[in-house]
Amino acid sequence: MSFFGGNGMQSQQAINPQNIAMAEQELEMVTDLFNRIVDSCYTKCISKEYAQNDLTQGESVCIDRCVAKFFDVNTKVGEKMQQMGQQNMPK
Repeated sequence: MSFFGGNGMQSQQAINPQNIAMAEQELEMVTDLFNRIVDSCYTKCISKEYAQNDLTQGESVCIDRCVAKFFDVNTKVGEKMQQMGQQNMPK
């Protein structure tokens, strides 16, 4: 019995290659988003000269705000693109 409540044969039969491809694509998109956030916020918020082992309070606040803004903008752009896509659909 597997951890997901079935035996191995049932779970293997339920695997859909299209779902796997969609999950892989979503993972790639999330990884890309994460990498862009790290690159952008690190460049903006972290000093090039490390004086301490830990982040300063100013660096921490900057990173918190940077990440929040990045997600906010990403959400708004996604919503706008979805609206535009719905408007362009034939009726």
